[in-house]
Amino acid sequence: MATQIVLTYKDYEVLPADGRRYELHDGELIGTPAAAPRHQRVSGRLYRLLQTHVETQRLGEVLYSPIDCILSDTTILQPDLVYLDAQRQPAISGRGIEGPPTLVVEILSPPTAQIDRGAKHQLYARYGVPYYWIADPDARTIEAYRLTGGAYQLAQKMEGEGPITLPPFTDLVLVPDGIWP
Repeated sequence: MATQIVLTYKDYEVLPADGRRYELHDGELIGTPAAAPRHQRVSGRLYRLLQTHVETQRLGEVLYSPIDCILSDTTILQPDLVYLDAQRQPAISGRGIEGPPTLVVEILSPPTAQIDRGAKHQLYARYGVPYYWIADPDARTIEAYRLTGGAYQLAQKMEGEGPITLPPFTDLVLVPDGIWP
């Protein structure tokens, strides 16, 4: 019987800078390739929209990948975007974000879609991230989940052409043409 090695933050911080994104999922090392241009375009557009709103309203801070979201010593994720409301801003440290941010955003791409909808969805819920958005450039949708009773419930879905607001932002209107390349 093989012994499973559980990696920790100490192991994670000495990984090579080889162009891949690494995460620890309950001590298991997960690697993914760098994001494709389409993914980066969506990420950049969402970042600018969120950052402008959050900064203007003085609601906290928005950060983009690569940023370590350290949920435990054996669970370190790199969401595409994170938002921390003003009360959670002290979680930002020299290592990354120590604990759950207010919102994580994952942008689906072929190499990561299954992980984003599966393992990461479960890990974000387990560690108490209140809001989770999954942006799907192919379907041109954003699913906005709210943590309720330890599990995510779909709170709102952006699809079609009409403007919409998604939790946790009640006064930020997202227009699909401003997001999708």
